[in-house]
Amino acid sequence: MNPSFQLRRDSFGKLVLTTLDGEEIVGVAPVRSFPIQSPSKGISLVRDGGKEVAWIDDLAEMPDDIRKLVSEELEGREFMPEILRIKSVSSFATPCTWYVATDRGDTEFVLKADEDIRRIGEASLLVADSHGINFLVRDMYRIDKQSRKILDRFL
Repeated sequence: MNPSFQLRRDSFGKLVLTTLDGEEIVGVAPVRSFPIQSPSKGISLVRDGGKEVAWIDDLAEMPDDIRKLVSEELEGREFMPEILRIKSVSSFATPCTWYVATDRGDTEFVLKADEDIRRIGEASLLVADSHGINFLVRDMYRIDKQSRKILDRFL
């Protein structure tokens, strides 16, 4: 796919978008439209003030250089570890400590209340810890059997 813009980093590390007519927009930021269900589809590039200056239908179809820059920028701005396995919980009553394996390593966090587990779509969950960090369970039906058993106790 041949995009209608070019993208690069300036000497300060900011993204610079150059339109087909040569206009340079410094400090653009990628924003996902569907961060959980379709993280690589529907990405808006916005300037200061939130005005959209470019649209990416599917990041996978973009040239390598643009895909790399957008991915790096998103990773630096977003922090939502994905729970791969729930090892154990300190109690089935809240507040309790969860011991989990995530895509960013093993960790533990405190779940304050059952309401801190929210359904997102049909199979995904967001679990908020006591510090407001959101952990994602991408598909509660595909997680391992022990993790699913623990989740069922809280849902």
